[in-house]
Amino acid sequence: MRTIYKICPASNWREAERQGTYRGSADDARDGFIHFSTAEQLAETVKKHYFGQTGLFLIAVDADALGDDALRWEPSRGGDMFPHLYGELDLGAVTAVLDLRARSDGGHDLPELPL
Repeated sequence: MRTIYKICPASNWREAERQGTYRGSADDARDGFIHFSTAEQLAETVKKHYFGQTGLFLIAVDADALGDDALRWEPSRGGDMFPHLYGELDLGAVTAVLDLRARSDGGHDLPELPL
């Protein structure tokens, strides 16, 4: 199983749980796909896009369950290949929902993740 990660405000994730699907953030809607990161990319993603934010969840997703047609690996920051989901996230592919704890300096403590 390949695991990819989505950072999401807890309130948005709770709404996705009520609806049974996650449609992405406003940024995702603007770009036409749901942005994900690998474990190796996660620290830079949270620093660049979520610094100072609280009330976040880290959503772990089984990339293999999303299908090759919907999940595409495309170049982004620094030419790295990032996972982008074209479509809604079926919650059945979610393997864990973790608190992403904010520190007083605005950074976040990432849980230990398998690389």
